[in-house]
Amino acid sequence: MQCHPVAGDRINLYGLVSYLPDPLGSFLDEIRRELVPSCFAQSHLSVLPPRALAFDEADAQQQLAEAVQDLRPFQVELRDVEIFDKTFVIYLGVGRGGDELRRMHECLNFKYLASPEIHSFHPHITLAQDFDFQELDRLAGLARKMWAAFPHRRWFDVERLTFVQNTSTKQWVDLAEFSLGSRNGQGAASIRTS
Repeated sequence: MQCHPVAGDRINLYGLVSYLPDPLGSFLDEIRRELVPSCFAQSHLSVLPPRALAFDEADAQQQLAEAVQDLRPFQVELRDVEIFDKTFVIYLGVGRGGDELRRMHECLNFKYLASPEIHSFHPHITLAQDFDFQELDRLAGLARKMWAAFPHRRWFDVERLTFVQNTSTKQWVDLAEFSLGSRNGQGAASIRTS
């Protein structure tokens, strides 16, 4: 979720995301920076929201490498700008692909990656968080206006997942990338680690 040089020490907080391809991804990055200028996170869909690991990072990566081989690529459609009631996070809702994301989350949230979720898992793309609450209506309106102007398709293929780690300065580092469906012939097994 990080697109700039990383500062700070790595901490025990990990996630699993699918980055959005361009032009959709870069457009949503622009919306995020317009709404919260201090946000440098790359637009992504969280499959496993941030979690501390009780086990070794290498064990978690090995579990992912094995588990994703049986998961097939699928499409995700983005819908309207919405707001979470409890956290006031502004986000894009997910239409088609939401059920697949819930099943994927359930399938991967076990053993070395298991963690109770703070909030129930709700597939979405975050557009704005950590802002002055008094700005909520203005920022949500701006997000809706900008999203309405997007001239390209509003869906993308989830074909790869990236295992990420947070730092003390709240910047995310990409650790490994996994291709979905390598066991059933949907793609080559590619694990890129850094």
